[in-house]
Amino acid sequence: MLNYEILEKSPFCLGQSQVKWVKETIENMTEEQKIGQIFCPICGETEPEKIEAFVDEFKPAGVLYRPMPAEVVQNCHRIFQQHSEIPMLLAANLESGGVGIATNGTYFARPMGAAATKNKENGYRLGYISGKEAKAVGCNWSFAPICDLDKNYMNPIMNVRTYGDNVNTVIDFVKEQLRGLDENEVAAAAKHFPGDGVDFRDQHLVASVNSLSVEEYDESYGKIWKEVVDTGILSIMVGHILQPAYSKYFNPDLKDEDIMPATLSKEILGGLLREKLGFNGVIVTDATPMVGFTAAMSRKDSLAASIMAGCDMILFNKDIREDYQYIRDALKDGRLTKERLDEAVLRILAMKAAMKLPEKKADGTIVPDASALSVVGCKEHKQWSKECADEAVTLVKDTQKLLPISPAKYKKIRLYYIEDRAGLGFKDGESEIAVFKDLLEKEGFEVNVYDYSKPDFYEMFETGVGYAKDKFDLAIYVACIDTASNQSVRRIDWVHLMAADAPWFVNEIPTMFISVANPYHLVDAPMVKTFINAYTPTKEVCEQVVEKIMGRSSFKGESPIDPFCGIWGSKF
Repeated sequence: MLNYEILEKSPFCLGQSQVKWVKETIENMTEEQKIGQIFCPICGETEPEKIEAFVDEFKPAGVLYRPMPAEVVQNCHRIFQQHSEIPMLLAANLESGGVGIATNGTYFARPMGAAATKNKENGYRLGYISGKEAKAVGCNWSFAPICDLDKNYMNPIMNVRTYGDNVNTVIDFVKEQLRGLDENEVAAAAKHFPGDGVDFRDQHLVASVNSLSVEEYDESYGKIWKEVVDTGILSIMVGHILQPAYSKYFNPDLKDEDIMPATLSKEILGGLLREKLGFNGVIVTDATPMVGFTAAMSRKDSLAASIMAGCDMILFNKDIREDYQYIRDALKDGRLTKERLDEAVLRILAMKAAMKLPEKKADGTIVPDASALSVVGCKEHKQWSKECADEAVTLVKDTQKLLPISPAKYKKIRLYYIEDRAGLGFKDGESEIAVFKDLLEKEGFEVNVYDYSKPDFYEMFETGVGYAKDKFDLAIYVACIDTASNQSVRRIDWVHLMAADAPWFVNEIPTMFISVANPYHLVDAPMVKTFINAYTPTKEVCEQVVEKIMGRSSFKGESPIDPFCGIWGSKF
């Protein structure tokens, strides 16, 4: 028997007509339609016929598109909503702005960049821009904000994606980001419950561990998640993250080897999230192709086990037809009960009703017309990005008193771009750090960019300090080693031949290091005496960095984390 009482409770708070729609919808659904409602796959189709065929076959609750041009993704969303009998959740990773769904959207700031401003308005603007531009293309579900704490500088996936390591800062900025999304009628799926950032490993590659005690958890992640739940948030994304202390708190007889990642743990989902924190909304898994999920048990068992443990929706697929069949098989043999499937579908429909999707579908406003696209990447949003950049750029140290610089002091600059070489990670937008060369040349500097494609073997092996001094007066390193999935470490990978691009000359030639992503590069470059963190690799940020190193603008940012990483010598 379905518990319809949950429909009138927070976070759904449905009215009489909305409750009626949910009841009538679920009572008239086939089992196959219910199976579709617990899946949110990735879709890459852009041809109308293929999108319609996708909906006909799978009938999913929602889909996620990776960023595409705004007009393309808007049209895809329109076709989905027109062809789907039940209105759909159209999702995006709106972590840093509208660029999370539209390639021509606004890349506002990484969350850590917003936090570095100490101005909560930038948390709101991050949510507002993300929501405004998402709404313009028909996107209605944000896989953000990120509610994690950056407690481990070795973690390769979190750092600038978080608001830092301070509990109150995370709470303040997350709530403002939620407010900005809500004003634009974009529902949020806050992530990654029970909390990432303690482990040094990436849940894309292994089930990571939040190893805090119950008491430590309650004073940190627990406080954050309680505040998030109390905002009335409609959905929460659960990570493939173990929380052993709370698993055993709710099940003292649980053996260590039987502790499961949160996406498969009834202790964490039912005990911690539902019971202790009081969350009544939709629980969605993080991406199920991640190794943190796939390695926990066989996929034919894990999908059903996840729903039985308390998840309501499965995010992404390996083989979508195979995954659907696994659920059908589990329903037949009892590994997934029809009662639990119905409960999951009930919450998903309740979320859609709370978002007023049925009404918007009926009146044709569920995806706006092309005129709405004028807000995507608009001047106002770009101006807000510039203002945030100005407030965010952080001078970590300048113990050599290098700043400000000028062509009169340092005419010839050697510029090193330290970037990801493997690629393939999912990023919010393209890096624009190449603009540094043009910006510096406009200031009157002669700029030579280190050529990684043609190593200077004479410089590497046959000459010394004098040769380097003749070639450049100042070395500037600009690093954009971003947070990305499928990376076991986010460190500087110096050229393997004699570390030729490393600052071996730091005691002879003034050297500056600017990071526009990972804020922890002092781990690998503690010898550099002038170090700047800028958090976000946008043109606006690069321009503000140059304004500040030239002395025309003051450094206003304050680090949301310890950039020295507790390592001896990094402060000198």
